[in-house]
Amino acid sequence: MIWKEMEDYVRIFDTTLRDGEQCPGAAMSEDEKVEIAGHLARMKVDIIEAGFPVSSPVQFKAVERIAREIEGPTICGLARALRPDLEAARDALKPAKSKRIHTFIASSPIHMKHKLGKSPKEVLEMARIAVRMAKDFVPDVEFSPEDATRSEWEFLRELVEAVIEEGATTINIPDTVGYTTPQEYMDLFRFLKEKVKGADKVIFSAHCHNDLGLAVANSLATVLAGGRQIECTINGIGERAGNTAMEEVVMALKTRKDTFGVETKIDSTLITRGSHLVKTITGMVVQPNKAIVGANAFAHESGIHQDGVIKNRQTYEIMTPESVGLKSNRMVLGRHSGRAGFKDRIIRMGFDPKPEEIDNAYNRFLEIADKKKEVFDEDIAALFQSEISRSQVDETYRLLSFEQNTGSDKTPFAKVNLQSKGEIKTGEAKGDGPVDSIFKAISSVTGLSPLLSRLVVSPVTEGTDAMAEASVTLEEGERRVVGKGDSTDIIEACAKAYINALNRL
Repeated sequence: MIWKEMEDYVRIFDTTLRDGEQCPGAAMSEDEKVEIAGHLARMKVDIIEAGFPVSSPVQFKAVERIAREIEGPTICGLARALRPDLEAARDALKPAKSKRIHTFIASSPIHMKHKLGKSPKEVLEMARIAVRMAKDFVPDVEFSPEDATRSEWEFLRELVEAVIEEGATTINIPDTVGYTTPQEYMDLFRFLKEKVKGADKVIFSAHCHNDLGLAVANSLATVLAGGRQIECTINGIGERAGNTAMEEVVMALKTRKDTFGVETKIDSTLITRGSHLVKTITGMVVQPNKAIVGANAFAHESGIHQDGVIKNRQTYEIMTPESVGLKSNRMVLGRHSGRAGFKDRIIRMGFDPKPEEIDNAYNRFLEIADKKKEVFDEDIAALFQSEISRSQVDETYRLLSFEQNTGSDKTPFAKVNLQSKGEIKTGEAKGDGPVDSIFKAISSVTGLSPLLSRLVVSPVTEGTDAMAEASVTLEEGERRVVGKGDSTDIIEACAKAYINALNRL
């Protein structure tokens, strides 16, 4: 048994890079996955599910690179109960110092009949063979009976008992379609822990989806029933309504230790930084009223609330902003803030900047400070993250300037000046709207017109002078890329994001 399994704490199994990426539009490049994995390691996540190696050469390479470059957490690869999947996971995980194979097979009647076309007996045998094979490859094997919460409990007991006999070290009980309720899920965990032979030798894990808005509640319920691993994603991103939100689970266990009796090993002061990183990379906007990491999570507008917080923060705050990596008051920088102060602020926010990134970000900061009355921490984080993203891509094209002509009785027209290999190239076009016209003007220069499948624009802070972040998803054949851009001008932010995406292509 692995030594960490002997300790009584809740392991955080982060699947942002695997299940989270299955969220429509949440494409990540290889470099971006490694960047997120690095932050997860700094947060002290126990297990990182880096991907599904057999699904594509791109997935395989990303998992292999994370296994080679990221130290600290156990690196995990997902595999169906099939030999090619298991061998691909084994090969991709070879460089990792601590590795896990996570294999699964459906166990509910509806999945076995309509998806697999297999009998319960056949599924049982496939599970046995898969875990036995995975155990030959790595010492740490996790098994999941897919759609467990709609499975027959007695068959589930038999299946779990069988894979424990074959050497599984973690048993994950997934609520694949977000169907269960806290009490029901808790009862299932208790049943398995009491009835399964060998249950005391493994860690039981929860993996919940949020279709009924119960993912976090369901996951926490299993802790009360003896579950000691929760599978989750940053910001709760994932298929359909998403997965269990890591930040909510971590802070619930930390804030209500009186109820749960155990915590995680996560450095919660890095939560906000991680949330912003994932939001920027995926383009998935975090709703303002989102627990823990939403813009309004620590905001107080009611006069009664403000008065109470001023007198004693505990009147309306059950946790401190500092505990998740926020300052209690926004720090405002301006045009006259020096480079040293700017660099200090970047480091305090959890970034590990390179000298050239500081220089470029500081110049961007000065540009923004000329346009905004106040530059907040959120603005600085956004522009610095944008600079990191931009520096990871060869800038075949760069926006120098643009002109826009639009109105209620005019056909939108845009003109752009782009720099490419030392030359300045000009393009112009009309379009259905301001954004459409500037995208077409850019395409007239680059000669590229991929499918635009997604455009998201969101403000970083409040006010009419707020900086905007834009995320553009482009598709060309089987390739999909996400570009980011930011500016106090929405059109400019969109143009930068579009060019960033084209450079990635």
